[in-house]
Amino acid sequence: MAVVEFPHVSDADEQGLLAVGGDLAIESLLLAYTSGIFPWPYDETTLAWFAPPQRAIIRLDDFHVPSRLARRLKHKPFDLGMDIDFRGVITKCAELKNRGMQSGTWITDDMIRAYCDLQAAGFCHSFEAYQNGELVGGLYGVQIRGFFAAESSFFRVSNASKAAMCHLVDYLRRSRITWFDCQVLTPFSESFGAREIPRDEFMALLNSALTEYHPSLGSQGGSE
Repeated sequence: MAVVEFPHVSDADEQGLLAVGGDLAIESLLLAYTSGIFPWPYDETTLAWFAPPQRAIIRLDDFHVPSRLARRLKHKPFDLGMDIDFRGVITKCAELKNRGMQSGTWITDDMIRAYCDLQAAGFCHSFEAYQNGELVGGLYGVQIRGFFAAESSFFRVSNASKAAMCHLVDYLRRSRITWFDCQVLTPFSESFGAREIPRDEFMALLNSALTEYHPSLGSQGGSE
């Protein structure tokens, strides 16, 4: 049964933990993201929901491509795609076992199924880098109207995930989306200009992205 209500984000603890339990139905995930909440399972059996007091975002005006990376990407070492192999991207992201303070992967089998369903419903996108027809890097995220949340990335060839990140930003600019959610600050996102903002500021940005975005001005990426 889908979650019908989450606690308010202000009820989260100092680490951002807001609730434990529930399910990953499409309706539950949409409610979570539009409420400023995201799932982060502890393991295959324990589903947790988070709303951190500090939220990492990238404003596209602040998006920065390091000069060395820009020189390498100028030679177009990858064929870039979008939504060609969403399942392949999320499955390869799940193979990465060490992310910050959490050993093992948070992308459980249930998460893979749920986000593939969410993608089929029009609320997820993958951005991919290929070499010789092989998927060598990518990232995926959730889009609801003018809100985009980057979820996870992987690479099998140097700079492949970074190329996918640049491909995502190109898509967001074409869609007239001006910022995106990175959830927690990582060296990867920080290298592109991510910074943390207070939860209240994030919630104001989220509300604007959900209520003021007009599909006629850009790609909607799914609608309820």
